[in-house]
Amino acid sequence: MRVIVCGAGQVGTNIARYLSRFDTDVTVIDIDPALVAAATDTLDVRGLVGHAGHPDVLKQAGAGDADLIIAVTQVDEINMVACQVAHTLFAVPKKIARVRQATYLRPEWRELFQADHMPIDHIIAPEVEVAESIQRRLAVPGAFEVIPLARRQAVFVGVRCLDETPILGTPLDHLADLFPQLSMRIVALARGTEMLIPSGDTELEAGDEVYFVAQEAQVERVLALFGHEEQEGRRMVIMGGGNIGLNLATLLEAKNSSLRIKLIEVDANQAKYAAQQLNRTVVLHGDALETELMSEAGVDKTETLVAASNDDELNILAALQAKRMGAERAVAIVNRQSISSLVGQLGIDVVVSPRLITVSSILRYVRQGRIRAVYSVGEGFGEIFDVEAAQGSELTGKSIKKIEKAGLLIVGAIVRGDDYILPKADDVIEQGDRVVLLAHSDYVKKAEKLFSVAVGVF
Repeated sequence: MRVIVCGAGQVGTNIARYLSRFDTDVTVIDIDPALVAAATDTLDVRGLVGHAGHPDVLKQAGAGDADLIIAVTQVDEINMVACQVAHTLFAVPKKIARVRQATYLRPEWRELFQADHMPIDHIIAPEVEVAESIQRRLAVPGAFEVIPLARRQAVFVGVRCLDETPILGTPLDHLADLFPQLSMRIVALARGTEMLIPSGDTELEAGDEVYFVAQEAQVERVLALFGHEEQEGRRMVIMGGGNIGLNLATLLEAKNSSLRIKLIEVDANQAKYAAQQLNRTVVLHGDALETELMSEAGVDKTETLVAASNDDELNILAALQAKRMGAERAVAIVNRQSISSLVGQLGIDVVVSPRLITVSSILRYVRQGRIRAVYSVGEGFGEIFDVEAAQGSELTGKSIKKIEKAGLLIVGAIVRGDDYILPKADDVIEQGDRVVLLAHSDYVKKAEKLFSVAVGVF
């Protein structure tokens, strides 16, 4: 399989890193020679310096033989042109583009991306997906990660252990005996700077960040087991009225009529635009780090502050300031991989990475077969899969004890029709089952062979 990745930024590099681990010929294009050099020095990929939308550059990159083009440069128009040129001149079968500007995604312009106009097979809209990801987290108070899987019958949840968490010091293999009515399995935990797939004798400690898979109807009860019984907030402050902040406020207005929202935006024109687009949200113009303005916004009385500007450091400072002033919960948008893993240790409740969300969105399209969803977990730690067991795959007909590998692969849930099954060692995977499992990054390649799914395109 041959893939062209347009854009060697964080998203493009992460996609290239993933694809290069498989039998995939990857070429990375960027106008910045330093970014191309960094990609080729650290990854098994070919690099090309040039404009991704230019026909001669795409030809040199091998577009005539490419199976897929992924356009994730910083400029929407370059991404769209690259896909158009790849289709028109080189007949590339599949095309994915990142589109960030909301105006292109409005319902009235839906015909823009039809096959006979601008033939892009999949549009990745990071700001929209990030807003939806934050909304999911806010709907489950106490969780810092919430991902619905297996036709929404299973949920992958991240939660932090508190000093008062009742199950501290309890070996994990005792939990099923102590709470037989709970359909929940812990599949990973982060302790300090280390992350691991736990064993049955692992005991939880205060401060651990725990990832579990549970039946959707039981998530609230499981959170209570971890000492989290917070109520859904009624007041929220959003710092940043750009694409993410505006999308989040719009989404929350539509989904929660009782939520009172205030939005702070430092740019006067953007603040005015946000006020015109929103119905019930109070928009304030000013610097969100100014204590007086934060007090006017009621940060000290709010349940949640979401720091959603384009500046990682500003988001971190605003979240910490909000916690200091009395906000119950702080959510920060952090793009940079070098600092995102450290932010949780500062006392910020939820850290959201647009980069990881975008990579996960793209990975869901860069496969063929029965993988229904896949999401990155941690900073390169592993991936959570939602897989349909297919006839003839190595997964089908195998027992859980033959599938799992200690520290490398763990099965979190089996969904068989309308039945949610908490996996036990002797349970056997049947054809058609939806299986939720987590694979360590060192085992992802073997895991995908287990599913009998080669990296490819739908």
